[in-house]
Amino acid sequence: MGPAGILVALLLLAPAAVIAQTPEERLAAAGYVLPEPPKPVATYVTSVRTGNLLFLSGHGECGAPLKTGKVGRELTLEDGVRSAERVGLCMLATIKAAVGDLARVKRFVRILGMIQTTEDFRDQPEVMNGFSDLMVIAFGDGGRAARSAVGMQSLPRNIPVEIEATVELQDGP
Repeated sequence: MGPAGILVALLLLAPAAVIAQTPEERLAAAGYVLPEPPKPVATYVTSVRTGNLLFLSGHGECGAPLKTGKVGRELTLEDGVRSAERVGLCMLATIKAAVGDLARVKRFVRILGMIQTTEDFRDQPEVMNGFSDLMVIAFGDGGRAARSAVGMQSLPRNIPVEIEATVELQDGP
């Protein structure tokens, strides 16, 4: 086989190699590391599983340092996007703790993003792209979901972003 044939063979095999990667391998290749899963700070649990659905409580950033403040005042749009991304990493840590392996995720079904913003801030969907883009890195099209992004007057402990989600799991335990 000549160089052109080898190139064609590599191009045909490349998509299979990408598909074969696990969500954690894709995240690591993009430079992400999962934090320790967050612990509840009140009387609730971080996730509930029923059948093949995993319902995730509202998550903020975990680890330190935590960002606080309103997007559009203390925080920029870019700060909000990075906060949503960090919330996504915390949520992935919760999923892994709940089901043992991120490869068990079939798809994200529903995402609700709440962004603490000033009254005149209008870019909540762009903030939520920090979360959604991370899920697409990890799960491809399975990371896309029905999504809402809403502005809030305040969020607990002055966090800028809180996200809850529903995830469909692969069949199994």
